[in-house]
Amino acid sequence: MYLSRTNHTIMKKREFLKTGALAATGLLLGGPEALAARAFAPQNAVPQDRNAMMQAAMERRTRLKAPVTARGKIGNVEVSRLILGGNPFGGWMHSRDLRYVPALAKAYLTEGKVMEIFQMAENCGINTIAGHPVMIDILTKYWNRGIGKIQWISDCGGNDFIEAAKRSVDAGACAGYCQGQNCDALVEKGDFATIEKGLQILRDAGLPAGLGAHSVKTFQACIARGIVPDFWFKTLHHLNYWSAMTDKPRRDNVYCEDAEETIAYMETRPEPLVAFKVMAAGAIPPAEGIQYGLDGGGDFLCLGMFDFNMIEDVNLFNEALTKVNRKRPWRG
Repeated sequence: MYLSRTNHTIMKKREFLKTGALAATGLLLGGPEALAARAFAPQNAVPQDRNAMMQAAMERRTRLKAPVTARGKIGNVEVSRLILGGNPFGGWMHSRDLRYVPALAKAYLTEGKVMEIFQMAENCGINTIAGHPVMIDILTKYWNRGIGKIQWISDCGGNDFIEAAKRSVDAGACAGYCQGQNCDALVEKGDFATIEKGLQILRDAGLPAGLGAHSVKTFQACIARGIVPDFWFKTLHHLNYWSAMTDKPRRDNVYCEDAEETIAYMETRPEPLVAFKVMAAGAIPPAEGIQYGLDGGGDFLCLGMFDFNMIEDVNLFNEALTKVNRKRPWRG
């Protein structure tokens, strides 16, 4: 029978929908584990090895070898040496020029999913999350519902460090610090009085009080003014990744331009260092970034993690601890 172009198009669409649905059904067989295994299995694997390779890939993502047991002290607070980073839960996703990523993360990170990630972190031995006061509402629900007890280091972020410090104290933070970009900006303006007052509010409440920065010069300037924190919160990563593009203007692609200076300066300081952005917001492979952060003197690492990559990061962190090669003594 002759098919007109229109009917032919309809038939083609129907065939596509039928075969596409069947293909999708086949792809979903085995659930998300099978999907993840396919995603991470080498594409050139020979057929007889594929099942074993898929299983090995899945184990790297889903089989927790051991929880994080390494602990340290920030002030009088016992903190797991691996800290859950809170940026994704506050709506901040460094994605360079991929503008859809923040919306994608927001759609994925429902209230239930975020609480699931908090609980997963605790099951992995992580007892602390660090992040913005915008998380107060969901953390309060998580605690009040008895789901878990993860403790919170507030970055006291926002437009007013002093007010954010007060709010963080009232909301139950276990520690607080002047968020990196804010601290950099306050030092740039010479507003050391605001930094001192915010730290004092935290200390008056019995909380360890820290300083954050993207530039180690911020720390040096504070020390020169006699402002000594209880801990440091600093970006720390190398620049050996293609999107660093060190010869071009910055476009949300570099977060630590002074790694060597930071490492050298931290060797002279006795306060604990929380190193963050060790993977340059996902540009550096986890194993590489984690090892660099620990070897470079990080006493604690703060990693932004989702449920689908947390177990792998925990396994890599524990493995990196066994291979640490650092000059700086462990602090905390």
